[in-house]
Amino acid sequence: MVSVVDAVGLLAIVFVNAAVAALMTRFFRVQLVTRWGSAVFVLFLVPLVQLVVVFVLSGLFALGPDLGSGGAVVGATILLPLTLGVAFDFFWMPAPEELDLPDRGRDRRSL
Repeated sequence: MVSVVDAVGLLAIVFVNAAVAALMTRFFRVQLVTRWGSAVFVLFLVPLVQLVVVFVLSGLFALGPDLGSGGAVVGATILLPLTLGVAFDFFWMPAPEELDLPDRGRDRRSL
């Protein structure tokens, strides 16, 4: 049976990985000007970073329960937070095209 501490640890891993996915998705959407570049980075780079987070939080800090199989671990700690983070960025945050950003072409030193 899963204890309360294990459940809270699993929720902490899911929350941290969802935040990582949302922040990295936002960064790639703002910084990359290609149509497919941000999608490729989100699908390949974000899960690698999330895997490192899972290793650190579950290995070093011993958070989360034993989920029984590798598929359950990947689904609960990588795919679910990736989906939540990307959905948060796409549906709740404004699109990068709608933001008014300062002009990065001019530097104060050049004035």
